[in-house]
Amino acid sequence: MKSYFRYLLTAALTIAAGSAAFAEDDIKDTEFNPITTGVTSLSIAPDARGASMGDLGAATDPDANSQFWNPSKYAFAYSSGAVSLSYTPWLRKLVNDIFLANLSGYFKLGSGDNQALSASLRYFSLGEVTTSTQDNDAGQSLNPYELSIDVGYSRKLSEKFSMGVVLRYIYSDLGFSTSYSGDAITGASAFSADISGYYQTYPVIGRSECQWAWGFNISNIGTKVSYDNGAYPAFLPTNLRLGTSFTFPLADYHTLAINLDANKLLVPARPREQDYDTSTAEGQREYNDALQKWEDMSPITGIFKSFSDAPGGAKEEFKEITWSLGAEYSYNQQFFLRAGYFYENAMKGNRQYFGIGAGFSLNVVRLDASYMLATAQTSPLDQTLRFSLTFDMDGLRDLLGKRKH
Repeated sequence: MKSYFRYLLTAALTIAAGSAAFAEDDIKDTEFNPITTGVTSLSIAPDARGASMGDLGAATDPDANSQFWNPSKYAFAYSSGAVSLSYTPWLRKLVNDIFLANLSGYFKLGSGDNQALSASLRYFSLGEVTTSTQDNDAGQSLNPYELSIDVGYSRKLSEKFSMGVVLRYIYSDLGFSTSYSGDAITGASAFSADISGYYQTYPVIGRSECQWAWGFNISNIGTKVSYDNGAYPAFLPTNLRLGTSFTFPLADYHTLAINLDANKLLVPARPREQDYDTSTAEGQREYNDALQKWEDMSPITGIFKSFSDAPGGAKEEFKEITWSLGAEYSYNQQFFLRAGYFYENAMKGNRQYFGIGAGFSLNVVRLDASYMLATAQTSPLDQTLRFSLTFDMDGLRDLLGKRKH
């Protein structure tokens, strides 16, 4: 039973990340060293808008899904509130029953238009898994999943700058019990927090008033997640996101935004056995000591260690940064076209893909869709679709007001 759990855990981490197991064949094993974490589904972009621009959103205009990208943006939101529902069939080239569902929204507080309360709920299903007994007979039918629920608060600290905090509860249910096993494996719980900032200004270039913004979000700062009563400890995907956005008018009612995000996992790399001479007793002892030190390391220590644990120094650390470059064209804030590119170094996972998408907005409802095109034909991320449906509270209020009159 424990061996099956180990298999399920490994499969869950690989499927959720959708990356490391599909690196190019010509990459040497000694060079390939991606960062591994628990609850990797927390890193999947939930909404169609951000995904269509190459998975970015640290400094883009606020919307209902800013909880994932940068919750401090809510303080600058134009509407008093909005709710969004997103759905992503995940890795549909491999299986047809894995998906991510996300519900998020915000509500502006007070009369000063300078603070907001937000929340989101994520549910990642790994589909149906059928176990087998010791006699290889059909066993249980399982539906492993991961979920998180969080609440956030954001506030303007000046006319141009805001900050936000988020508190999150995480649950990963990958365990099961059998009639012949003496111990039951339970799901793993964890708690985390985010801290973010957002700056927005309006420079005048020539005769045009433009918008420039930058933002940061340090997400999932929290406890470790421990599977099988602590037998399999794992770091949460603590992540540093930095981004900037520049929006300029093309003509009346036409605007174009250019966006750039950079991400780095604040998680120390797990020691690899091939980096030690395990053919000797001393080398085996050094590896076991390094592995034990990694397992016992606190999440806060791990954050600082993540900047200096690469064997190749600063050059190797730079490879751990992923980049997203995207653009968004808008006509009268009603019709949108988007495109972007995501890049991850081949030694750290090799996720490289284009994103394209479109959106259409009415007074009450906005519908966004995105499509992912991986640069490698064998990538399980290729042809990933996302859909987001957003309801604007101001538009709904205006609609109900007109009907009353």
